[in-house]
Amino acid sequence: MPTAEDLRTVEVTTLTEEIRALVVERDAVLLAHNYQRAEVQDAADFVGDSLGLSREAAATDARLIVFAGVHFMAETAKILAPAKTVLLPEPAAGCPMANMITAEQARAFKDAHPGLPLVTYVNSSAEVKAETAVVRSLGTNRVLFAPDRNLGAWVASQLPDVEVTPWDGFCPIHDAVTPEMVREAQERHPDAEVITHPECRPEVNALADAVLSTSGMLRHVASSPAEAFIIVTEGGLLHGLAKAAPGKRFVSVTPQMLCPNMKLTTLVKVRDCLREMSGVVTVPADVRVRALAAVERMVAIA
Repeated sequence: MPTAEDLRTVEVTTLTEEIRALVVERDAVLLAHNYQRAEVQDAADFVGDSLGLSREAAATDARLIVFAGVHFMAETAKILAPAKTVLLPEPAAGCPMANMITAEQARAFKDAHPGLPLVTYVNSSAEVKAETAVVRSLGTNRVLFAPDRNLGAWVASQLPDVEVTPWDGFCPIHDAVTPEMVREAQERHPDAEVITHPECRPEVNALADAVLSTSGMLRHVASSPAEAFIIVTEGGLLHGLAKAAPGKRFVSVTPQMLCPNMKLTTLVKVRDCLREMSGVVTVPADVRVRALAAVERMVAIA
């Protein structure tokens, strides 16, 4: 008699086949973030971080972009590819960090620091991107940074000649990790490298062997001589890490590092949005025009 796991495997296989057939039929490309469910990642054409998937959205020849991620990511795809239809399988999938600063707040932040450019991480809404410039090539030694104070602190540590004034936002998943959690994981796995994400607190990143984006983590584990890694980022990445470095061992610093918004997207929702052409993402033309330069610069420079 088939087990529940057997039945789930059949269901995943069937749904994946349906999705791949619809992708071809619709002339679509399916993009999935590294934090998505494993089966959603496996069904995708491209899996990556926010910036990498933005590049894929800008470069694709497909008529339709299906973005298995959160809202700001699909918005970014629409900014870069305005002539294409962009679908978000789960419209309720938002990003708490991106929502921590509005366009009005961004304008007030700039007004409070006249003359300073505002740099925003790709994890921000289209309206906020419309209010921004981008960091390294600005040729200035003072910048405002939003929405993430932790990433702002990491940027400041990498650019000691630049004064970074951060907005007080944060990723709830990364910010919840404490140094004590990392030390406890190190005690359990003394042979493991510690890899953290720059959205973690500075005192957590201070304990890391490497501080990397998710794409950087995937490259690092494949080339590192280490055989075990403590991963301090959202748990969905462990699936990709295991594929990038088969035979190596990966442990999450805590089982609680799961983003509920990223996990809202399922294979059923991906299939249904392709079937029904639902979850269409729009960006007002005036917002798109003002945001485009910042987004294109992020894609070109990063």
